[in-house]
Amino acid sequence: MNNQAQGIGPIGVFDSGYGGLTILDAIRKKLPQYDYLYLGDNARAPYGPRSFNIVYRFTLEAVKYLFDQGCHLVILACNTASAKALRNIQQNDLPNIDPTKRVLGVIRPTVEKIGEISHTGNIGILGTTGTIQSKSYDIEIEKIHPTFKVFSQSCPLWVPLVENLEAHGDGADYFVHKYINELLQQSNDIDSIILGCTHYPILIDKIRKYTPDHINIVEQGTIIADSLADYLNRHHEMDIKCSKNGSCSYLTTEDADKFNSLASIFLNENIDSKHINL
Repeated sequence: MNNQAQGIGPIGVFDSGYGGLTILDAIRKKLPQYDYLYLGDNARAPYGPRSFNIVYRFTLEAVKYLFDQGCHLVILACNTASAKALRNIQQNDLPNIDPTKRVLGVIRPTVEKIGEISHTGNIGILGTTGTIQSKSYDIEIEKIHPTFKVFSQSCPLWVPLVENLEAHGDGADYFVHKYINELLQQSNDIDSIILGCTHYPILIDKIRKYTPDHINIVEQGTIIADSLADYLNRHHEMDIKCSKNGSCSYLTTEDADKFNSLASIFLNENIDSKHINL
């Protein structure tokens, strides 16, 4: 009897492209015993400039696909999907699809953690155009840390730099410096900057280069991994539905060979993905 027939399956991890691999990598290091199924919708990326309705529809298609593969728990390892689709899926779709399944995002755990990191309560957000325009970080920070002030800056060229293998080239310096300067010009009191896109850790060396030393740079990988570990510890009913063979499989809506090549930038290991259609 296979895992799906037994009612257990891998933890699904979804991203519009490659960035979620930075989240997956941190989760696997924290929780290596679980099985994971990563799905990158690379053929339709980037999600950042797309409308709310399109991001919601694409994300729901991916979540349903992962559910069909036996996943009971899906992590939206994508800030844009978390910003534009998560709430709708949780509130309106899950009750009809299967009220025992769960979909979790990356924004709320990050916002919860920032309260332990910031001393001034002045938070900078660097993200895609879609994430920034959604004001999802502003809304969550207002709920959890109502006295904090948020300053946001979209960085529309950072994802293309990463996915075109220019993250470590000299050309990336101009746009990393540009967007950080534009954020810091909004306030002299910012003491913490959230990297609100899972691609951005690939640019971390240049981001640190152009950010004053006293400012905390908040990457999401470890935060999301710790949050997932805590969730599974508190929700035994979900934990027992997650298979534990230490495996990881990869799906992409793009060409598998192309995905395998670029994914190595994020994971530092060779992978063998499978092409699927959504």
